[in-house]
Amino acid sequence: MAILITEAQNRAREKSMWENEFSKNKDKYRPETLSLNLGYEAKLSEGSVKVPIFMTSTFEFESAEHGKRFFEYAYGLKKRGVKEDPGLIYSRINNPNLQIFEERIAAWDGTEKGAVFSSGMSAITTTILALCQPGDVIMASSPVYGGSYYFFTHILPKFGIEVASYVSADDTASKMEKDLVGKYKDKVKMIFLETPANPSNVLVDIESMAKLKKHKSDLIIAVDNTFLGPVFQKPKDFGADLIIYSATKFIGGHSDLIAGVVTGSEKLMESVSGYRTILGSMANPFTGWMLLRSLETLSIRMERQAKNALEIAKLLKSHKNVTSVTYPGLLEDGDSQKEIFDKQCSGFGAVISFDVKGGEKEAFKVLDNLKIFRLAVSLGGTESLAEHPMRMTHSDVPPEHLDIIGVHESTLRLSVGIEHIEDLKEDLDNALSLIG
Repeated sequence: MAILITEAQNRAREKSMWENEFSKNKDKYRPETLSLNLGYEAKLSEGSVKVPIFMTSTFEFESAEHGKRFFEYAYGLKKRGVKEDPGLIYSRINNPNLQIFEERIAAWDGTEKGAVFSSGMSAITTTILALCQPGDVIMASSPVYGGSYYFFTHILPKFGIEVASYVSADDTASKMEKDLVGKYKDKVKMIFLETPANPSNVLVDIESMAKLKKHKSDLIIAVDNTFLGPVFQKPKDFGADLIIYSATKFIGGHSDLIAGVVTGSEKLMESVSGYRTILGSMANPFTGWMLLRSLETLSIRMERQAKNALEIAKLLKSHKNVTSVTYPGLLEDGDSQKEIFDKQCSGFGAVISFDVKGGEKEAFKVLDNLKIFRLAVSLGGTESLAEHPMRMTHSDVPPEHLDIIGVHESTLRLSVGIEHIEDLKEDLDNALSLIG
């Protein structure tokens, strides 16, 4: 449990932290409740109902012996007991705002431990560098976010780590299994999945991927859960070992912070957290505090956004100037993607990909004439956003690869916000009608 301390409260803190109702009975409460209560005792912070901001670089030790013990735990020189306080040292190592958020987001995912980072990309890069080494192979679904693709393609090879990408189709698992037992054999360390994929919204069957561990017990299944998690998709329930987020998106939810998150088992997260300490890729205390604020309304925001997005997707599907729409809420019975969705998802999310009649010129005309939808990258904020993946978020991905994954000059991506649905529909219809 994360700790808010003053020296005078140290002894009371050590006793009370393990008697906290929400820590003792975590399984009794649902994530929406834990995200407002877990990890914090108001009486240890002057009765403040909300977690204060701990804007400090360093923390004072009660004694030299405490300082010695805290560093032994922090650097793995000594194992601490289950109920033993790891101690606050330095905000690059630990900070109350970060620790409380980490406990609460791990509770959402149903995992043992979380770690918050300075960005989604720092979460991905730190995790992979912590768990993979030269000679290892990573199998990745495709498409993935443009930043991830760049890291996989241009940076990891410099460290001797190879990434093999596969189109996210029905036979993704069978393709990976073939190479897992054949071409790469014992070299595969991690399977990296992004589901739904950015920007195509294609789903990957997490459970089928997790079954590949029968060939290699130490295989790590990592899932970028940014689009639907943690509210509408829980990868751990289907065998994922690590769950990764760009917390900038839905978790932060207000387009006013940059952060990333990884949650997973204590064993894996110990390595990830250790690398985070040395690489310095943690978030700052103020970002941790803002994430705590955002987590409290996460399910409410995502549910409203998904409700709006479904209405927008229906409008696009019937619009004369739209040729195709990809959105989980439009999947039909008999479609293998619908089977995957029904098994592992509980909501549609707020991201829509669609193609307009024409090409880049027509797509740009739509973007330039939107009034409520803002022309900006990123997603998951309370405001609605629109962008052109080929020329913006995925501009570093080769055109031939984009064509394979269904991203064209005519493709637009929407992140639907919480504005009034009728205003959003009118705005989009007006912009689309200009290309007719």
